[in-house]
Amino acid sequence: MNGIGSAGGLRHRTAPADRSFWPLTIVSRRKPARLRGVRLERGRPPRTAIIRVIVGLVIVSQVSALAGDLALAEFVDKHPAWLIALNPRNRNLALATIQLDAVTYYLIGFTRLVASDPLYYLLGFWYGQRALSWVERKSRTYGPLVRDGEGFFRKASYPLIFAAPNNVVCALSAATGVRLRTFIALNLSGTVTRLIVIRQLGVVFQSPLQSIVDFITRYRTPVLIVSAIAVAWTILSEIRGDDSELRALTELTHEEGSSRSTDSGHDGDGDDSGPTRSSAPQESTADGEAEVTIDAERTIDRESTEDA
Repeated sequence: MNGIGSAGGLRHRTAPADRSFWPLTIVSRRKPARLRGVRLERGRPPRTAIIRVIVGLVIVSQVSALAGDLALAEFVDKHPAWLIALNPRNRNLALATIQLDAVTYYLIGFTRLVASDPLYYLLGFWYGQRALSWVERKSRTYGPLVRDGEGFFRKASYPLIFAAPNNVVCALSAATGVRLRTFIALNLSGTVTRLIVIRQLGVVFQSPLQSIVDFITRYRTPVLIVSAIAVAWTILSEIRGDDSELRALTELTHEEGSSRSTDSGHDGDGDDSGPTRSSAPQESTADGEAEVTIDAERTIDRESTEDA
């Protein structure tokens, strides 16, 4: 591999075996890219306010997905477009495609699927390997995948970005050095292919899919109760769990700020030489006092012996 994204920037390697996997993918740029005034420099996050906006958008996307799971029973036949707008998982896309025209299906499905992918890419791009290590420690869902799948990802990044550009894949692609233009091309083409395949499968299996829709509408209340229990359990786990995914995202910027404050605190201690100079005389004074005490005890012992 020619380079690996990390919190400190790019590290260059020249091993011949690594070049076979990343021929021209990871290239160091002298001039950082810019996106509407936002500095895009690997391993160097922008202002904290921008990071918080991105994390906030990620949280909105996840809350929207939970709302889609909760509204499945109510929206599956009445508002299928709203269903995939809230949560575009394959199940919802398959149930909605048999009820929507092609333009509505492709427009809403494509927009919703790619909406959050650049956000995770930016987080992986700015925070690099440190972010992946942090998620590995904190997230019970993403942690094992990062730990077990990162090595495999370096060998099969392009197919994974094309076929399954989920949150972890988007962050890993940036952290391992996949170019933004390559990521966008693979992500967009893979999303379009995914929508086309589901649309065609909807035509072939229209009757079974319609039976599932009819079943949900027939047992709307029980399905709503089951969905509400599942969503409530997910929210409770996120609120009470110390290693929840949402908390991992929101605390990422706080950890960055804390590390900067700690570094500046160490720098201040190093520059301030006053305490260091004053501590040495105190230590010497203490040693001197100890020596005086010992000499006094020896004198008393000698005087006692002479008296005896």
